[in-house]
Amino acid sequence: MNKDLAMTNASEAVLARITDLLETRLPSRGGDPAASYVAKLFSKGPDAALKKIGEEATELVMAAKDRQPERIVSEMADLWFHCLVVLTENGLRPEQVIAELARREGISGLQEKASRPKTP
Repeated sequence: MNKDLAMTNASEAVLARITDLLETRLPSRGGDPAASYVAKLFSKGPDAALKKIGEEATELVMAAKDRQPERIVSEMADLWFHCLVVLTENGLRPEQVIAELARREGISGLQEKASRPKTP
């Protein structure tokens, strides 16, 4: 196995393991809001995690504007984490997002956007 493929598989495995853990924090799986940050987010309803995505995205933008590489990585990790929370809350998996990115690979961004159904 080449180095890039091994790194890709390891990255996908990390996302899958985090999502597996997040699933244990769902209210339907007995997640305890008193013992878990994620269970607490879930208990507040979907707006709580969505608000965190907005906060983390803003913090990422500021870190990037300030050209602070360590903060960019940290804020991106926070953003990705909260995106995983939203996926989990909606019964979705990161593997589905990776499959969608793979589907789009090699397609012009302009082409891909033009192929989407028009929304009012």
